[in-house]
Amino acid sequence: MANSIPYSILDISPIPQGFTAADALRNSLDVAQHAEKWGYTRYWVAEHHNMTGNASSATAVLIGYIAAGTSHIRLGSGGVMLPNHAPLVIAEQFGTLESLYPGRIELGLGRAPGTDQMTARALRRDLLGSDDRFPQDVRELQHYFGPLQEGQSVKAIPGINTNVPIWILGSSLYGAQLAAHFGLPYAFASHFAPEQLLEAMKIYRDLFKPSAQQAKPYAAFVMNVVAADTDEQAQHLFTTLQQNVVRMRRNTRGQLPPPIANLDEFCEPHERATADHALQVSVVGSFETIKKEMRHWLDLTGANEIIFTGQIHDHQARLRSFEIAAQAAQSL
Repeated sequence: MANSIPYSILDISPIPQGFTAADALRNSLDVAQHAEKWGYTRYWVAEHHNMTGNASSATAVLIGYIAAGTSHIRLGSGGVMLPNHAPLVIAEQFGTLESLYPGRIELGLGRAPGTDQMTARALRRDLLGSDDRFPQDVRELQHYFGPLQEGQSVKAIPGINTNVPIWILGSSLYGAQLAAHFGLPYAFASHFAPEQLLEAMKIYRDLFKPSAQQAKPYAAFVMNVVAADTDEQAQHLFTTLQQNVVRMRRNTRGQLPPPIANLDEFCEPHERATADHALQVSVVGSFETIKKEMRHWLDLTGANEIIFTGQIHDHQARLRSFEIAAQAAQSL
C-alpha cells in the first residue's frame, strides 16, 4: 500500500530490566529489519551517554551494525550531539558509512550534550565544541562532505564529495531558526519536550531559505507510540514509559522497567501530571485509536513526516507496536 506520509523510527536502544546492552543492540537490529519490511522510511539512533538504560552511545558504530543487517532503509543519527565531537571526526565516521552504504546514510545534529555536564567534559575535554559553536560546526561539516576546494589543507577521508544529508534536530525555537536559515530539513523532539512544537514548526516554514540540499522546507516531529491489539493492553504497556519519565524527574534513572498494574501506586499525583505533560505527543492504543491521534497531530503540525519512538519492555510487544503504527500511518 502506498503511504500517504513517510513514517520513520527513532531508537535509543533501550536496555530492559533483566537484559544487557548486547541484548538491546541485537533488539535494535531486529526492529530495523522488521521496519524495513513494514515500509518505514528511515531508522535513526540517538546519542546518549552515561545512561544505564540506553545502549546507543556509539552512534556511528551502531548505524554501521544496522546497515550491515538491512538492505535499503535509510539510516542515520537522531542525533549526533555535535558539541561532544570534533566535526572532522564526525565527517570521517559518516563519510565512511556513506562510502560503505551509499545513498542510505544521513546525519541528524543536535546541540545539547545528551548527558550531564560532568560526562560532557569527559567526552570533549577542552570544551571547544560548546553549543555556542554549533552553527560554525554545522558549516564545517558541510565543508568536509562537499567537493575538495583548491588549497584545502584539512580533508575528511572518507567524507569528501559524499554529500551526506544533514538534518537539524531540536526541542526549542533555536533549532527551527537555524534549520530554516541553513535550508536544511528539521526534526522536533516533541516526544519529551512538546511545549514549543507548533511554534517551532511555524517558524521553520516561515523563515526557510532554499539551499543546495533542500529546495523546500521539510519538517518531521517525533511521537511516542505504544500500540497493541486493544486499548487496554497499550495503556498497560505505556506505564513503562510513564515510570521512566517519573524516574528521570526523580534522578533515579535505570534500565527500562516492566509495565505495572497501577501507576498511581508508583508516583504522586503531581509526578503523574508532570509525566502526562511531557508525554502529551504520544499515541497509545489499538489501530483505530492511534490512527485518529496521528491524524490529529499531523493536522496540528502540518509536518511532512512522523518519526515514531517506542520504549516497551517486552521486545515482541515493541515489534507489534511498530507494526500497528506502520499500518495506521499507511492508512492515513
